[in-house]
Amino acid sequence: MDMHDNINHLSIGDDMCGICGELFFNDHPVNEKSVKIMNKDMIKRGPDHEDTYHGIWASLGHRRLKIIDLSDESNQPFIDPKLGLILVFNGAIYNFKELRKELEQLGYTFYSRGDTEVILKAYHAWGEDCVKKFNGMFAFVIYDQKNNCVFMARDRLGIKPLYFFKTPESLIFASSLPAILKTGNVAKNISKEALHFYMSLHAVVPAPYTLIEGVRKLPPATTMTIKKDGTVIQRPYWNLNFERDNEEGQYTFEDWKQYLATAFMAAVKRRLVADVPVGVLLSGGIDSSLIVGLLAEAGQKDLKTFSIGFESVGGEKGDEFMYSDIIARHFATDHHKIRVNSDQVLPSMTACVQAMSEPMVSHDCIGFYLLSKEVAKHVKVVQSGQGADEIFGGYHWYPPMMDSDNPVQDYCNVFCDRTNDEFQQIVHNDFQGDDFTSQFIEKRFSLPGAQIPVDKALRIDSTIMLVDDPVKRVDNMTMAWSLEARVPFLDHELVELAAKIPSQHKVGNGGKYILKEMARSVIPNEVIDRPKGYFPVPALKYIQGKYLDFVKTVLKSDTCKSRKIIRNEYIDLLLESPEAHITPLKGSKLWQVTLLEFWMQQNGI
Repeated sequence: MDMHDNINHLSIGDDMCGICGELFFNDHPVNEKSVKIMNKDMIKRGPDHEDTYHGIWASLGHRRLKIIDLSDESNQPFIDPKLGLILVFNGAIYNFKELRKELEQLGYTFYSRGDTEVILKAYHAWGEDCVKKFNGMFAFVIYDQKNNCVFMARDRLGIKPLYFFKTPESLIFASSLPAILKTGNVAKNISKEALHFYMSLHAVVPAPYTLIEGVRKLPPATTMTIKKDGTVIQRPYWNLNFERDNEEGQYTFEDWKQYLATAFMAAVKRRLVADVPVGVLLSGGIDSSLIVGLLAEAGQKDLKTFSIGFESVGGEKGDEFMYSDIIARHFATDHHKIRVNSDQVLPSMTACVQAMSEPMVSHDCIGFYLLSKEVAKHVKVVQSGQGADEIFGGYHWYPPMMDSDNPVQDYCNVFCDRTNDEFQQIVHNDFQGDDFTSQFIEKRFSLPGAQIPVDKALRIDSTIMLVDDPVKRVDNMTMAWSLEARVPFLDHELVELAAKIPSQHKVGNGGKYILKEMARSVIPNEVIDRPKGYFPVPALKYIQGKYLDFVKTVLKSDTCKSRKIIRNEYIDLLLESPEAHITPLKGSKLWQVTLLEFWMQQNGI
C-alpha cells in the first residue's frame, strides 16, 4: 500500500480519552460508584462521549475525545459479545489498518472502522503477545469473560498513563491519579521512596511508584493480567538495546544518517491524520522545526504552527520567536505567535496544578498549559518534539558520561537535584532512610543491553526520566484542554534505531550531532546551528514579587506547617534567598517544595 494513500484515508477511532474501572475479587458485590466518580473527574480527557459497563466482577468506564468524527460504532466501553471481550482504550494504534488486514485473513470480521476493534481482535488472535504488534501510544484494559481475567497494557515508552490501586477486595484503575484519589478508597499517605525520588530527580517518580503510598502506575512496555481471585501477574514485553550486531558495527556515519532519515520520515507520517487539521508546537528548536519540515515534505497542506513567548526577566529572553519565524516563513505555515504576559501565569497556576496527575516542577508546565489553551481553539491534534534530547543525546550531562569511571556517581553528580545527605537533613524523621535514588540508578545501570556509561545514561533518560517528566507533562497539559499530542520522536522503531547509533554520533559536536546533520537537507542551517534553547518561564526561575507572595502563601499555610514532611527550617532557608538554591539542572529548589505542597493541597492530601 502506498504510504501517502495510507495517510490520506487514516481514520483512527478514539485518541485522547480517559479510561477507568474497578475489578472486584472473590465474589465481592460489584458496584459502579467509584467508576462514576472517576469518569466524572476525567471529563477534560474526553468531553465527547461517556459510558460505563457493568459485568460479573468488573465495572469499566470511558470518556471519549473524537479526533475524527466517526459514527458511534467506536464508542466505548467497546463490547464484542461473540468473543466475550469488553475493552476500554486510550491512545492511537498507527498501524491498525495493516493489522486489520492480517486479522481479516485469519477470518475475523469487523463492524467498525477505527483502531479500537483491532485491539480487541488482536488480543483474541494473539493473546498477550498482541502488544508486540502495535505501533502507537496506548493504555488499554480488556475484560475477558471467557477466560475470567482482565488484561491491561501500556505502550513501550509510556506515552499514555495507567494508574491503579489494589486492596484485598478490589483493584481500581484510571488514566489519572487524582481521579483514583477522588473515590475516597485511598488513605493518601506519602510514599517514603517516592519522596526521595521526587526531591532528587526533579519530580520524576519512576514506575511503579507514585507519591501516594499504594497507588501504582503500570510501567511502560508492561502488561498485567488480573484474575478473579485477585492474583496479579506483570510482564515486560520490550526493552531498549544499545548493542550493535556485527553488521551494524560496520556502518559508517553516512549509513546511520540514511537509516535515520528513512525511519524518522516514517514516524512522522504514521502520526499524520489528514481528515482533521494537524498542528505543530513549534518552539524554534531543531526538534519541532524538523517535524514541520518533514510534514511539509510529506505533502501536508495548511499546516498550522504555534509558538509561545513570555516577556524577558533579568536579561533572560522569554521567547524564541526569531527562530520559529524562520521556519514558519520557510515552509509557509499558518503560524500563530502566542504572547503570554507573566500576569497570566499565577491566575492559571491552580488549574495547571489540578491538571497534573502527579506534581511536576518543570517551569514549562505552565507554558504548555497556556499554549494548549490557545492551540485547542484551532486544532484537536498536534505533533510535538518531546524526546529528541533523550533519544539523540542533546543534554549537557552526556559528554561527561562519555569517559566516566564511576557511572552511577557521575550521573548523580550531573543530574540529581541534591545529594542523599542533603535529603536526609531536610525531611522529617519518618521520611529518612535509604538512598533510594542511588540504589535505583545503580539497578538500572546494571541491566544488560547498555555497556558503556553514556549508553546507560541515555537508556535511563529515554525509558524513565522522559516518561515521567516531558512526556507526562505534554499529556497532562494538552489533555487539560481536550487536545491530543503526538510525539514522533517516540516512535518505538525510531527509538530502537537511535539506541544502536554509536554514542559519539549523537553526543558529539555539542549534542544531537547526527540528527542535526540529517536535518540539514530539510530545514535552514541557522535553526540547526543556533545555541540550544529551553522553554523559558523566567518568572518561575527567579521567584520574586507576587510569585514569592504566592509561594509564601502556600508554604506558610497551617496545612504545610503541620504536615511533617519537609522541615520548616529548610523552607525558611529557601524563602530567605530563593536564587541561592538552584539545582544542577537550573531548577528552583523553592519551586520544587512549593509545587509538592500545592499539589497535595489541591488533591486534599
